[in-house]
Amino acid sequence: MDERAALRELAATLPYAGDDAAVVEDTAITTDMLHETTDFPAGTTRYTAGWRSVAASLSDLAAVGATPTAAVAAYADTAFEGEALSEFIDGAQAVCAAVDAEYVGGDLDSHNEFTVTTTAIGAVDESVDRAGATPGDRVVVTGGFGRSAAALRYFEREAFDTANDLFRFTPRVDAGRTLADSATAMMDSSDGLARSLHQLAEASDCGFAIDRAAVPVADALTEVADDREDRWEAAVQFGEDFELVATVPAARLNDMRATSPTPLTEIGRVVDDEGVSVDGEPLADRGYTHA
Repeated sequence: MDERAALRELAATLPYAGDDAAVVEDTAITTDMLHETTDFPAGTTRYTAGWRSVAASLSDLAAVGATPTAAVAAYADTAFEGEALSEFIDGAQAVCAAVDAEYVGGDLDSHNEFTVTTTAIGAVDESVDRAGATPGDRVVVTGGFGRSAAALRYFEREAFDTANDLFRFTPRVDAGRTLADSATAMMDSSDGLARSLHQLAEASDCGFAIDRAAVPVADALTEVADDREDRWEAAVQFGEDFELVATVPAARLNDMRATSPTPLTEIGRVVDDEGVSVDGEPLADRGYTHA
C-alpha cells in the first residue's frame, strides 16, 4: 500500500498521530526521512541538504500552527567527511534561526546512501488539522507554486548555484500561526497542491472549486517551463513546495490577509460536492507519493 493507505491503517492505533504533526496537549512533534536518491539531486550541497531536511519538518509544524522550538537530525552516509558534515550543520542551524528555533544536535550513522531523518518540536496555542473545512469557506495559499520543480530543472542543467538557492525555502511558520487563529483546515503542500486539496477534501468530507487563474506560480518556474500547460502541471502536481494550503471563513479572510506576514492568495472556495474542480473541470489527484 502507498503512504496514504498506510496512514489510514495506523490511524486507529495511533490516535495522536496527525497528518502533518502529532499534537499532544501543548506540544507538536513531527519527523521526516529524506534520501539521496529521491530527495537530493546530483549537485545538492550539504548546506542545502541540511537546510531542506530540517525545513521539511519545520514546515509540518507550521501546518498545525505551532511555534518551533528545536530540531534534531540523524545524519547517515557512506562515509563521514568533516567539511560535508560541517556544511550540513550550518544549513540546519541557518533554517532554524530563520524561524527562531534552535538546531540542537542528533545522531550519526553509516548507511548505503546519504539519508537524513529530522525531528522537530514546537509549542501550540491554537492548533488546526485537516478535517474542519466547511462549505462557504475560502481556500487560501501562501507563496507561489513550482519553486522546487524549477530547481530540479536547474539541477538537470547543472546550474547548481541557482538550483540550490531555489531548493532552500523558509518554512511558513509565521503565516501558520496567523492562520491557526481562524483557519478551519490546513496542511502544507509537500505532496503538491492538487494532492493537498484532495487530502483536505477527503478529511473534511467536502469539495473545492478552484480558480485556475488565481493559483500563484513561482517566477522561477515561469522562466523554465516549456509552455502554459507544462507550467501548470509542474506548479500544481509536482509537489515539494512546502507552501500552506488552508480554508478560512469568508468573514475572516480580510483580517487574515492583513495580519499574515506572508501574503495569502485566495484560490477558490469550499463546496458541498465531493472532489476538486478547477474552472469546473475535475482536478486529478496526482502529486508526490511516498512509496
